[in-house]
Amino acid sequence: MTDFRTELLARFRWVGGHANVLALFGDGAFLAAAARALAEPFDDAGFTKVAAVEARGFVLGTAVAVVSGVGFVPIRKAGAVHPGPKATRTTEPDWRGRRHELVLQRSALSDKDRVLVVDDWAEVGSQAIAARSLIEECGAAYVGLSLLVDQLPDDVRERLEPVAAVVSHAELPPSA
Repeated sequence: MTDFRTELLARFRWVGGHANVLALFGDGAFLAAAARALAEPFDDAGFTKVAAVEARGFVLGTAVAVVSGVGFVPIRKAGAVHPGPKATRTTEPDWRGRRHELVLQRSALSDKDRVLVVDDWAEVGSQAIAARSLIEECGAAYVGLSLLVDQLPDDVRERLEPVAAVVSHAELPPSA
């Protein structure tokens, strides 16, 4: 992961004051390396599924599921079609002050599942906390959160432990 960490920091760019993370996924080799880097800290956790919140989380969550040989569980935002019974949670405010209703198809998980949550970035952790709650409500075990960039406050990181990240927000180059 050390080489991937170096590559992430070298290739990371701010555009108009916003992190341009999605642009990095256009490179297949980078995306594959990101998936391996996100899975690696949890290789011994015995996870059976990877969950992620739409939209950017779907890119990385699916990639981690593929390289790990496990299933992917989408956590959708309100308005998306999810057939059958669902579990729902409204998040605490995100970094912009917005709340989101997250939806998980109940049949996607069972009490035999151990679930790793994956995302590209967590600022305040509101979606990760809601995702964990949805997973546990569906009877599965939460095994941790794996991120490319960790910007979580310490108290939220403690609520989501174990948390692994390739880099912390403080390590990123400053935005222009």
